Amino acid sequence: MDRGNCSSFDIENPCYSLAKSMKTELESLSRLSSECSIYRVPERLRRAKEKDYTPQVVSIGPLHHGRESLKAMEEHKMRYLKDFIERSQESLEFYIKVVEEEEVRLRSCYAETIPFRCDEFVKIIVVDTAFIIEVLLRSYFPELQDRDDRIFYKQRMIQDVWSDMQLLENQLPFFILADLFKLSKVTIPYQLGKRPSIVELSYNFFKERMLLAVTKDNLMKFNSDKFEHFVDLLRKLYLPSQARKERKLQTLTMPCMTELQQAGVRFEVGSSSNVFDIEFVKGILKIPKLIICGETELSIRNMVAFEQCHCDKNYINDYVVIMDRLVNTHKDVDLLVEYGIVENRLGDSNEAAILINKLADGVVVEFEEFYFAGLSEDLNTYYRRPWHRWKANLKQNYFNTPWAIISVIAGFILIILTLIQSVCSVISVVFDKQK
Repeated sequence: MDRGNCSSFDIENPCYSLAKSMKTELESLSRLSSECSIYRVPERLRRAKEKDYTPQVVSIGPLHHGRESLKAMEEHKMRYLKDFIERSQESLEFYIKVVEEEEVRLRSCYAETIPFRCDEFVKIIVVDTAFIIEVLLRSYFPELQDRDDRIFYKQRMIQDVWSDMQLLENQLPFFILADLFKLSKVTIPYQLGKRPSIVELSYNFFKERMLLAVTKDNLMKFNSDKFEHFVDLLRKLYLPSQARKERKLQTLTMPCMTELQQAGVRFEVGSSSNVFDIEFVKGILKIPKLIICGETELSIRNMVAFEQCHCDKNYINDYVVIMDRLVNTHKDVDLLVEYGIVENRLGDSNEAAILINKLADGVVVEFEEFYFAGLSEDLNTYYRRPWHRWKANLKQNYFNTPWAIISVIAGFILIILTLIQSVCSVISVVFDKQK
């Protein structure tokens, strides 16, 4: 079949038509923006647990807007928008105009092209921004909660809303929250003195439900323009408190908790509130306390996904990898619980071990810049020395109870006495022969 000569420039040539169509497509491509910070979770991570990346009750932003399972919340969001406008000193038209002026920047924050028209997109942002601000305000000021409010009272959906607000795919750029809250000049009749910032409201909302051991002083070093969105905010709350000298990771192989115990390593709960401050000094492994529950898993998964898509340093990623190496079975979890390092709210140690191991599914390890490379090397070096295992075996099997110690001492004395008796017998025989 004659497909035409593609070297020809005849406008009726099919190659010319294809080229024209492709050029139009190329010219319509949007420019990549440095503002981009909200992504779809990579499939290699999503496969581990789809539910932890997918909103269950409320869509925030455009990526999941319109999903059938989330439509029931849309009326609640409109009610919150109405309350927000009544509480503020500006009109609905004012907020629409503010968002319209930021439309290009807002769209550039998402890693994919948003298909909604201008008016649809602006409505989504206005409604969802007002909804989030109202949630934060009602959490901070319980006096604002209405007894008929199904999110905070009747159906108690706040836990589900809280979970959905931590999902990477379910985010609004933080700057639009900060701008609308500031411009709204919301007044709180029950509050005396300074009005809390959007950062303080956000910190309070997540801290109350995550039991974050982060002081407000630590948080306040960040301005609102330092956060991309809520997932970024939570990650920054967890970041290491101290910088470490970067070392190359030699191997991912590392002894687990039970193997370390057999090598004589002792365990202590770390005094630091920062989970990254894991230390191994003079045979003692200190690990800051960790609460294991479903909420912990969801939060960590989405922070890891954000790091993998956006960040230069993969701190949370490296933390789940090192914990995965320390925990292989339920016996390792039992040791962590015994020493107060882990509070297992799942109840079952085997289930907790599976959770910790699954957190590392799909992650990518940067060998050149692994945060715990030094710790891994030090533990491997200690474990490989036979003297440590021999000494630990002696202590664990022969000096583990007072009666065992007495038995060992008695046995040792018996051996000495037997040896003395044997020497005396030999001397006696030799002496008799000399006579």
